[in-house]
Amino acid sequence: MTGLAQRYQALIDEVAQCCCAAGRDEDSLRVLAVSKTVGVDALAEAVAAGISDFGENRPDDLAVKQEAFPEKAWHFIGNIQSRRIPVIVACADMVHSLYQEHHIEALERAAAACGKVQKVLLEVNTSKEANKQGLTPERVAALLEQCDGRPSLKVCGFMTMAPQGDPARARSCFDALAETADEMRRRFAHVGVGQDLHELSMGMSEDWPCAVAAGATIIRVGRVIFDGGYAHEASNE
Repeated sequence: MTGLAQRYQALIDEVAQCCCAAGRDEDSLRVLAVSKTVGVDALAEAVAAGISDFGENRPDDLAVKQEAFPEKAWHFIGNIQSRRIPVIVACADMVHSLYQEHHIEALERAAAACGKVQKVLLEVNTSKEANKQGLTPERVAALLEQCDGRPSLKVCGFMTMAPQGDPARARSCFDALAETADEMRRRFAHVGVGQDLHELSMGMSEDWPCAVAAGATIIRVGRVIFDGGYAHEASNE
């Protein structure tokens, strides 16, 4: 096995242990390999190791890498720029960072032009830090209403980022996203939207065990896979 393959397998083993400790099925969680810092050669190694989901934060890099490995699932995890939406939609299976109302129509229009239903996650600023983008929890319902009834756009859940260096605060942010998701599922169940809000994209290389314990369905991990950084103990929460 290559170094990358060994690191990925160690991560998968640790994820399985964390899921077991949380009373979860490991199949309920996807590992999204954040490949924004690596080139196509490293991607080929990652694909050979069995990785199937990748995340990029720049539209041009997303386009190049998706073209190289079109059979894999590509996620856009960066800030959405209006003029780059056609490129993002053409390449992304899922967009994790929708939080601005004026992007909704542009995303749907681009998806319709591609003949696809674009899956999106609403980004929520659960830490309430001024330097982080995203909706406040109080604004989530209003944006969901704006997305409802659009045939080329499907909201699948929510995404958040926690402050670095404080596991307790990270866990609080992840719990807040899970609570927001539960509230939105209840509030929108009558129109059918609530049943689709199952995805929780939260947790990165330094805090993903906290996210697993809080109910994440997608963790976004780059350094652990590609650089070997931020190893954890399985009991770390």
